[in-house]
Amino acid sequence: MSKKANLNSILLVTPPFTQLNTPYPATAYLKGFLNTKSIPSTQIDLGIEVILKLFSKQGLQQMFEFSRANISKRKISSNAQRIFALQEQYIQSIDAVIAFLQGDNSTLSRQICSGNFLPEASRFNQLDDMEWAFGTMGILDKAKHLATLYLEDISDYIVECVDANFGFSRYAERLGRSANSFDELYQTLQSQPTYIDNIALELITKIVEKEQPKLVCFSVPFPGNLYSAFRVAHYLKKHYPQIKTAMGGGFPNTELRSLKDERVFEFFDYITLDDGELPIELLYQATQNKQHKEYKRTFVLENKQVIFVNNSTKPDYKQNVVGTPDYSGLPLDKYISVIEIANPMHSLWSDGRWNKLTMAHGCYWGKCTFCDVSLDYIKIYEPIHAKIIVDRVEELIAQTGETGFHFVDEAAPPALMREVALEILRRKLVITWWTNIRFEKSFTKDLCKLLKASGCIAVSGGLEVASDRLLALIQKGVTVAQVAQACHHFTESGIMVHAYLMYGFPTQTVQETIDSLEMVRQMFELNILQSGFWHQFAMTAHSPVGKNPDNFGVIPHHNSEIKFAHNDIYFKDKTGINHDKFAFGLKKSLFNYMHGIGLDYDLQEWFDFKIKKTKISYNYIEQCLHNEKALFDKPTAKIINFLPKPTCKISKGKWELLFHVNYDTIIMKLPAQEAQWLINMLEITCVYNNTKTLTLQQLKEDFEKAMPNFELFWHSKPMLKLKNDGLLVL
Repeated sequence: MSKKANLNSILLVTPPFTQLNTPYPATAYLKGFLNTKSIPSTQIDLGIEVILKLFSKQGLQQMFEFSRANISKRKISSNAQRIFALQEQYIQSIDAVIAFLQGDNSTLSRQICSGNFLPEASRFNQLDDMEWAFGTMGILDKAKHLATLYLEDISDYIVECVDANFGFSRYAERLGRSANSFDELYQTLQSQPTYIDNIALELITKIVEKEQPKLVCFSVPFPGNLYSAFRVAHYLKKHYPQIKTAMGGGFPNTELRSLKDERVFEFFDYITLDDGELPIELLYQATQNKQHKEYKRTFVLENKQVIFVNNSTKPDYKQNVVGTPDYSGLPLDKYISVIEIANPMHSLWSDGRWNKLTMAHGCYWGKCTFCDVSLDYIKIYEPIHAKIIVDRVEELIAQTGETGFHFVDEAAPPALMREVALEILRRKLVITWWTNIRFEKSFTKDLCKLLKASGCIAVSGGLEVASDRLLALIQKGVTVAQVAQACHHFTESGIMVHAYLMYGFPTQTVQETIDSLEMVRQMFELNILQSGFWHQFAMTAHSPVGKNPDNFGVIPHHNSEIKFAHNDIYFKDKTGINHDKFAFGLKKSLFNYMHGIGLDYDLQEWFDFKIKKTKISYNYIEQCLHNEKALFDKPTAKIINFLPKPTCKISKGKWELLFHVNYDTIIMKLPAQEAQWLINMLEITCVYNNTKTLTLQQLKEDFEKAMPNFELFWHSKPMLKLKNDGLLVL
């Protein structure tokens, strides 16, 4: 791109810190959209850039030298003293370890695992637990985990001796979380930049000097990105006053909807809400023409007052025209894969490179009472056509060289998941993918098999409180039995299941908390859950609970006038129960259940105070699975086949069909007429043929043109075997 073109460009920034292993996708989404409008743009993930500069031979040398003064001025822990004493070993090994975690130096794994290569501090004290946590896990993963502990030791040292706000996936998060007042953050920003800040500012200077943008847009997804966004924007305002700055993303979308503090505009010219495509296009036009005053969902400062301008009559862009995310400019081969052993799903988030896409905008359910269902990013549901989704999959594979995909939907719609899976199979793509779902009855055994065949390896979904009364109050639209059955179907198909679990929901009793834990225990015992995470209920301003607290038995604590962040609401539950005290026991038990430990313990073992006995029968979940109603195949159900072509032998008028599936051989002996019909039917319904889909009723009618008793044939033992191994009824 020429320098002249750069003068009108947009710089898209993800401030430190989000993930180490993969880019947060917001800037890539926006860049993909801007490409469709021929608007020049550049993007930078400041988080990974800061990490790579800090965690390098030169970076550690400078960091240890900087910390020397702090060490001499104050008393530090014995752990920090040890790391400082071992600094030469850290400096010598850091480049090799980072290269290994980037996938460039796999042979180092044996040296790491052999011991006495990595310097070790307090994080390595947990190694006694590695055998049961890893089991027979391979040497590469074990080495990744050891390297992760090594990085965490260095991180602990940085927090204690260099910058107390540092964290690999967040920075100064405390300043952004529930910050009803801007005062503390504003005061912190008046101080001198920290050591970590200066690394970020040095990096932003280089790219600004190179690209010379007129507009710098910060995507701030989480509270842990907020401080850095303000710090960098402040620097740009001081040193490049001609540049306009804007902020959008998850944090302002949820927290800054009632923004009133004019001091924010000492740092940013614009704060935009919700979908960013049209707002950023209009901001770009404003940089081109000073008379342009058309905005979409944008806060600006006029006459020293914060005003919200939404005067554009243009509708937001439909999801099918916003383009494919564009990751160009991001160092895709430099991201770092780390391994956390505590939680199988968390290891998916932190290990490996995932291209991020969505199947649908918003949530197709949109009723959960704890969720921000009143906000557009959830409320406005807009699915994308399966062909367009898979087109984008192929474009991203070509662009990034990566075949792993994380569909970041609020809840992926089952019907659309089915169509996407079929499209993946029709195109004979080999990809690996996972997503977030609702545990609903639509996830039949056959649908889960189809998803697995298309490359789905894991799903996560909200079980929330395992109580039918509370699930009804939450308006989850499912029962515990339905959740258990859906989890069973996924697990049987070889898809890992992660459940989001909640405690402390309004009106929840102590008995319900204990009973919920017992149901979760049983799900792990039956291996229909493999991963989970407990979190305590939080009341938000944009949820049905937050908007109608009286309906849920909670008393909100109203602050004085809120001028900055407004989302989390402090409240008192009228039950008076202290739910905090259950946190440790719930999380400790879950950690053990995920590793197959303590499943036979009495629930009392996990708590250091007396709890009630569970009222749930010892085999409740097992009975839920046993009592699952057999679903009769609907005449309108689609028949999909991804079985291999059979080989045929003819003997004494009988046809013998052999189906060689991955792990078995299916043998069927049929009369000639039935065998010929079956071979023809399998050819027509084969997913790879890209022909029209047939329904069960159409098959029945075709069969009965020449032969009687379709139902007898369709439900015969050989056909049941075929249906179990790749002939699906959807």
